[in-house]
Amino acid sequence: MSKKTKRKGNLKYSLLLLLLLAILLISSTYAWFTANRTVSISELTVNVQAQNGLQISVDGAEWKSVITNDDITGASYVGCINQIPKTMEALSSAGTVTTTGNLDLFYGLVAPEEGIYSITATQEAAPVMGTEGKYIAFDVYFRVDTATTLQLQFANDEGGTTPVGSYVTSVANKGLQNSGRVAFLVQGHVGTGETATDLQDDAAGTADDVYIWEPNNASHTAESVQHATTTYGDASLADGVETTDGVIAEIGTPIDLKQANATDNSTYFETATYIVSTPTNHVGDEDLLDLEAGVTKVRIYMWVEGQDIDCENNASGSDINFNLQFTIPEVAA
Repeated sequence: MSKKTKRKGNLKYSLLLLLLLAILLISSTYAWFTANRTVSISELTVNVQAQNGLQISVDGAEWKSVITNDDITGASYVGCINQIPKTMEALSSAGTVTTTGNLDLFYGLVAPEEGIYSITATQEAAPVMGTEGKYIAFDVYFRVDTATTLQLQFANDEGGTTPVGSYVTSVANKGLQNSGRVAFLVQGHVGTGETATDLQDDAAGTADDVYIWEPNNASHTAESVQHATTTYGDASLADGVETTDGVIAEIGTPIDLKQANATDNSTYFETATYIVSTPTNHVGDEDLLDLEAGVTKVRIYMWVEGQDIDCENNASGSDINFNLQFTIPEVAA
């Protein structure tokens, strides 16, 4: 074989290796949905059970036992931030709070860097009233006569297959529901007899005022289990209940996804604390946060957690449903 022929053979072999690498990068599943994927919101329902004196409002002026989507989107006052978009994109939060009193959410972008997938992230803007944005956010006001505990209520139908109460589901059932998150950020409080509408402009939440619910905490699809290995190099991430290292700061220099965690990069990631973490079809009432007598303003955030191993390409393109149902403990006779 001549040197020229040998060089041609080596070149073809090198090109073949590059082609195989490209195919592997394209076909692998990664967090954060590559290719700017979005998620449709097919259902948003907030259902509040008025038990033992619990009342709810979307403006601190008109009180009800149940509020609807129309109440949330129809709220209009100075300071109203109710953001209900038609689609969502993957974000991440560890429960930190911005200097303006909003939940810190970060938009991650994943791209191939020198043969590996890496992530950069930018801080997402605060919620703005309307139908734009990558996540859901809206304010509710809870009124109680005496100090008590606000609880998330979970139940099922008699057959145990149709969720009722509080739940996050997906129409296509591709696992997207497993990466949904809901955060409750206490923004302010006035005592009994004080004017609740004074809370409308309040956004004074701190990290100590954040309470996050992780639904479907132990459910993973086959694709997400594979994803735990290919993306993070650790299949055990899909064993049982998952913990998530959320983004806490903007990432300018790309970070290898296998090092996108609090252990390797504590400057940018922190393990999120979930006050309520429930399996699919959970039944019962779970303590969420304490309510003082009077009116408490709570800002509710709903998003798809990009750092969750279930947030992978196979799950994108499906719809996600959020439903909330609250109660407070019964008062002993």
